[in-house]
Amino acid sequence: MCGIVGYIGRRNGADIVLSGLSALEYRGYDSAGIALLDETGEATLLKQLGRVAGLQKLIDETTLQKTPLAIGHTRWATHGKPSVVNAHPHSNADQTIFVVHNGIIENYVELREWLGKEGYHFASETDTETIPHLIDYYYKKTSNFEEAFVSAIKEIRGAYAILACSTMAPDKLFAARLSSPMVIGVNKDECIVASDPSAILQHTKEVVYVQDNEMAVIEKGSYRLVDLAHDKQVQRETEHLDFDINQANLGDFPHFMLKEIFEAPQTIRLASLGRSNASTGTVKLGGLESVADQLRYIDRIVIVACGTSYYAGLVGEYLLEEITGIPVEVQLASEFKYRNEPFSRSTALLAISQSGETADTIAALQKVQDYGVLRLGIVNAVGSTIARMTDAGVYCHAGPEQAVASTKAFIAQVVVLLLISLKLSKNGDNLYQPLLEEIEALPGKAQQILDQAPAIERIAKKYKKYRDFLFIGRGYSFPCALEGALKLKEVSYIHAEGYAAGEMKHGPLAMIDKDFPTFALATSGPLLEKTCSNIQEIKARGGVVVAVATEGDKLVAKHADDVIYIPKSLEQTEPILEAIVMQLFSYYVATAKDLDVDRPRNLAKSVTVE
Repeated sequence: MCGIVGYIGRRNGADIVLSGLSALEYRGYDSAGIALLDETGEATLLKQLGRVAGLQKLIDETTLQKTPLAIGHTRWATHGKPSVVNAHPHSNADQTIFVVHNGIIENYVELREWLGKEGYHFASETDTETIPHLIDYYYKKTSNFEEAFVSAIKEIRGAYAILACSTMAPDKLFAARLSSPMVIGVNKDECIVASDPSAILQHTKEVVYVQDNEMAVIEKGSYRLVDLAHDKQVQRETEHLDFDINQANLGDFPHFMLKEIFEAPQTIRLASLGRSNASTGTVKLGGLESVADQLRYIDRIVIVACGTSYYAGLVGEYLLEEITGIPVEVQLASEFKYRNEPFSRSTALLAISQSGETADTIAALQKVQDYGVLRLGIVNAVGSTIARMTDAGVYCHAGPEQAVASTKAFIAQVVVLLLISLKLSKNGDNLYQPLLEEIEALPGKAQQILDQAPAIERIAKKYKKYRDFLFIGRGYSFPCALEGALKLKEVSYIHAEGYAAGEMKHGPLAMIDKDFPTFALATSGPLLEKTCSNIQEIKARGGVVVAVATEGDKLVAKHADDVIYIPKSLEQTEPILEAIVMQLFSYYVATAKDLDVDRPRNLAKSVTVE
């Protein structure tokens, strides 16, 4: 959440920062701002409510020519409502120090009170505004900006990625990080700093990641890292990112969400490419080879995740337990970190996160770092915090997700969880070879569903005026029902709940009437007849039903008002195909309501604060 971009070099920093902020806008978009230093070291601060595009107009209205140094921010509000005064960058009183910040300063109330007694006044409601005033306080004591920056950082408690600049040091940027991502892109005669690599990849693929409790002093084409915990300089070479920036472009699609849904076949291929081979009957996961010996002794797996990744983890629970026989439990990372429970060295903690920067999931990993347990990760973002924290893991290779509502990540995560399950099964399960063959068939089946998009759109438009929705499923389809409800509420703002279909008689039936439709996952499998019975219970109470059924099925259509068919698949892989249907349905309901599906209200892509 929130996006940070900074530039120092020989080009016009305003242009580079604005393009970078546009690339990060999916991480926060309620306000935006930029601080610019021209060639004489004079500063200009511009802020506005709303999208990044509005900043260009503000810049055009100034007399600025060239700005070789700039820092900018696109915000997702935490402390203080979206407003111009609460937008970043924040500054000291005389606007000589400028700061952008992602995260939460936990002791900001204490700092504000102390600084207030020292004569400082606050204009905003934010925690961030304490930082420039704090730097200002120490600068007046030392007359050295770097020392003042370090002193201020050491006073702060919380999670943060901080980028600062000042007219007192007009040839440098200053960055610090703790539990919030920060990366420096290095080019000849310039550096670009950002909270995500996607903001800098059009300029350079040579990057260095700032680690926790480190600060960076960044100049034109060079950087210096300092370990603040031990007050010593750190030597770290850049690494090359293998990333196609064209994947992040919209192309001919009206929205990123639709583009990313239509990338499902490719997502499945990339997640399994070089990893599974039905002809040889093998599964190879290079990311787990270093811990292969430890995995032999694992007798319990705890999956921690949030949001869509949590629901993928629930599908993974079914897969791992059925295929490997290893007991699995799935916990919300935000709850896990506050629980006290027994752990043994034969337990593995598996963290799942699209961004690899999810604050609660990082905290879950930190909680067990001294337990001696194996820490595994499933992430999409190469080089992310979770990827670096874990002992081993598997990348999703899903490519960038620009839409806030996750689509590709769920599909890729389920595929990876299936591959891990097969790898840990030691080829002994009778599902092993059929599942390997089905993985290879899935991209084609996903395309068959996408070919039905116009029909799904027609059905979705019928349901745009409803205020409530129920999603139900059994077995592997139950976690999918939870994910389907989340997707609909995220992009359409329709209240939606996911339920195990067998629970209908235990309360939810009280809600059913003609104005409360149900989306039923009723694909082929051992529980199909029971799911149909649940649908009949709903119809008997006047409920409207949209169902997902398997091609060739004649039973479901007798009870549902609308039916969407998916190709026949194995029960274990049906969640992948069901997810595509629900994503399309949610997308078309939202667009029929003329909503901004890529940027839903109140949400941000990567939740990097608690």
